[in-house]
Amino acid sequence: MRRRLAVMLMFALARPALAGGFVVGADLSSLAQERAAGAVYRDSGAVVDPLRLALDAGWGMVRLRLWNAPAEPWNGLDSTLAAAHRVRAAGLAWMLDLHYSDTWADPGHQPMPAAWRSLAFPALRDSVYAFTRAVMHACVIEGVPPAAVQVGNEIEGGLLWDAGRVGWPGSAWDTSVQWSRLTALLAAAARGVHDAFPPGRAPEVLVHLSTSGNAAHTRWFLDHLSAARVPFDAVGFSYYPWWHGSLAGAEANLRDVASRYGKRVWIVETSYPWTLASADRVGNFVTSEAQLLPGYPASPEGQLAFLEDVVALERRLPGGLGAGVLVWEPELLAVPGGPSDPSENLTLFDFSGRALPGLRFGAPRVAPR
Repeated sequence: MRRRLAVMLMFALARPALAGGFVVGADLSSLAQERAAGAVYRDSGAVVDPLRLALDAGWGMVRLRLWNAPAEPWNGLDSTLAAAHRVRAAGLAWMLDLHYSDTWADPGHQPMPAAWRSLAFPALRDSVYAFTRAVMHACVIEGVPPAAVQVGNEIEGGLLWDAGRVGWPGSAWDTSVQWSRLTALLAAAARGVHDAFPPGRAPEVLVHLSTSGNAAHTRWFLDHLSAARVPFDAVGFSYYPWWHGSLAGAEANLRDVASRYGKRVWIVETSYPWTLASADRVGNFVTSEAQLLPGYPASPEGQLAFLEDVVALERRLPGGLGAGVLVWEPELLAVPGGPSDPSENLTLFDFSGRALPGLRFGAPRVAPR
């Protein structure tokens, strides 16, 4: 009884209020690693804590990723919980991005965690449930339950390959067996989230896709999940215009998702260059004007205009189902010993760590252009 009362008190004191509202923010999963490597962030000449600056800029949420058993110390459960404590102490809610992998998972890579590779499918499904529930329980005990949870990262090709792999119609992976396995894994993950919380108190459960520019692919995937009655609350999208196309195309797709499925719709990853220059020897994602959208130059002002218009797009979704916009890793400075990443020209800080205007992309002045 005492333990139950203690857990209930933790919820009363620590659970962030998302309440279906609209929020902006960013994935800051590498912030601790950046700061450990010596990254310094400034605003108006003063050294600042990026989390406090984020709150002042009108952000409401930070996303943090979790790998199962990473080979390095930055994306495991201990480091993610430590980051969640810092986020909550700064007054921000947080979203958990479960990769179900020991390393990066994305549309081209969904590697099985080493500890699960030899499991038969029923044991794998049960492991997904147990792992998810254990992570959620740890968040509760630590007093930092997330406001939202992604069950997988960019999973239009499935997750936990090859057990949960699916493919486009006509491919070897587009079979009833593969779809039944994927939907069983996702249902187990969703149950793992819900079973760690009292009824009605679970975080929002998201399915994350990188198909913002492909309406046919999006509908094909979500129709399979709906037919299998996979329980999820929202759909999160990655939207990078050099890969996914125009704002108009993304908006048409997201509007269709909101109308067709009645789910809340997030953009959980987006970014835009403030320069085409580079600060290190790692080749960047965006290096050419040909990769830019018309009317949005690679400048601080162009970056801000793009992000404002992404927010406006989300706010226009029907039924008030636009949930929010999160920028991808805007803190990634090119510092010795820091993460090696091809996106230092997509950040919301310049190469010396000075805050750019785009940091305030979610300010109340945002309106349709």
